[in-house]
Amino acid sequence: MKKSQFKLMLSGCALGLAVLASCGGAQQNQQCDANGALCPKNFDTTINGKKVGLYTLENSKGTKVSITNFGGRIVSLIVVDKNGKPQDVVLGFDKVATYADYLHTPSDFGASIGRYANRIYHGKIVCDGDTIQLPINNFGHCLHGGPQGWQYQVYDVTESTPNSLTLVMDSKDGDANFPGNLKATVKFTLTENSEIEIDYTATTDKETVINMTNHSYFNLNGDPNTEINNCHLYINADKYTPVDSSYMPTGEIANVENTPFDLRNLAEIGNKTNLQAENEQIKFGNGYDHNWCLNTYNAETGEGDITKIAATLYSPVTGIQLDVYTNEPGIQCYSGNFLDGKTAGKKGIVYKKHAGICLETQKYPNSPNVKEWPSPYLKPGETYHSYCKFAFSVK
Repeated sequence: MKKSQFKLMLSGCALGLAVLASCGGAQQNQQCDANGALCPKNFDTTINGKKVGLYTLENSKGTKVSITNFGGRIVSLIVVDKNGKPQDVVLGFDKVATYADYLHTPSDFGASIGRYANRIYHGKIVCDGDTIQLPINNFGHCLHGGPQGWQYQVYDVTESTPNSLTLVMDSKDGDANFPGNLKATVKFTLTENSEIEIDYTATTDKETVINMTNHSYFNLNGDPNTEINNCHLYINADKYTPVDSSYMPTGEIANVENTPFDLRNLAEIGNKTNLQAENEQIKFGNGYDHNWCLNTYNAETGEGDITKIAATLYSPVTGIQLDVYTNEPGIQCYSGNFLDGKTAGKKGIVYKKHAGICLETQKYPNSPNVKEWPSPYLKPGETYHSYCKFAFSVK
């Protein structure tokens, strides 16, 4: 999904308390990463009265994920490649509060998106019979919760262990005009098998909508100077949701067969998009910026099968493979089409078009306004639960 086109506006001084990692928790020392890419001291600050830091989970295989509670963002994800070399496979910044960083450069890099990931048509929802106008920040629609979405807010750190980190967002009634006092939790767990499990839960005191996801930009080549078009992609889906020229789903569910969206067999991304560049949907999205309707989801039970692969991404350069599992009905694949070469990320590398690809597990875009689609509504007494697993291996 593309980089939001809006000017960052941070809300005023809402007091909060970040519970810091204990000695036995995720690492928060001031030592720079061995390759000099990340210094935790560059994340040690206070934003809107809340403490911000960098938390690192690591396993015995050399897999290491660094997360900041500013936006609940995965900042760095180190995976050892087929040659035994550690590779950072996500885009992001190496600072949180200086020029060209998470605070001052609007981006969704690695973020825990909320309250509502993806687009809502003209920013309108109906809750408890009332029509509610949400902020408009993307081609006439509300994208990723608006310009003050959770990617620009500080999550509270409530638990930290050597292999897990739990973040909490207390979103008040009227936050970006969304109804209900909503408490959301995001728990990251790194396993010994180099799987990153992300569990999202939430409760509310009023009917509301919620759709959370992780917005990491993956480049399994380990080099953001190279496009991801050489990587191979598989999506376990027979259907997808076409969009109009404003990237809003039309409400149709279409077959992928004989289209660039047929990724039921592992295929080189560039071959699919470049060779079919005249496809209207590829033109609209400037590449992939679409939702696939996953075969792993059972509409009758309302649950996805988390034992079955929803998507696979593979780099022939590094041999690193990412398998995605989820209980959600959809996955939004965004191939970094709007990265414009103007943003310098970690190590000063400028992120150009197709420098990364996002695989966002979630409800379909604009689900609040299409009653036939899996519902994103949450009522008092209910608990929202979304699950995503990024499983890494080397082939």
